[in-house]
Amino acid sequence: MQAQYLLKAALTLSLVGLAASAQAADKKMEQCYGVNAAYKNDCKSPGHSCAGQDAKARDPQAFVGMPAGLCSKIDGGSTKPQN
Repeated sequence: MQAQYLLKAALTLSLVGLAASAQAADKKMEQCYGVNAAYKNDCKSPGHSCAGQDAKARDPQAFVGMPAGLCSKIDGGSTKPQN
């Protein structure tokens, strides 16, 4: 009996996750530079080649993906890398 409940719970969570993913896919995303937390960047920037490797918070060369239009509302956020 417990196995059936666990299976139902897992399937329900999977369906909820799929619905959330489909909803997120409808939104346009943009790269927002200068707003990352340390080790929370989404892609490479000068000095490293992988996501999550930027040790500097609010690095003007590192970006975080976010819904379009949100970056301009964040202090220091830019859709283009800064020098």
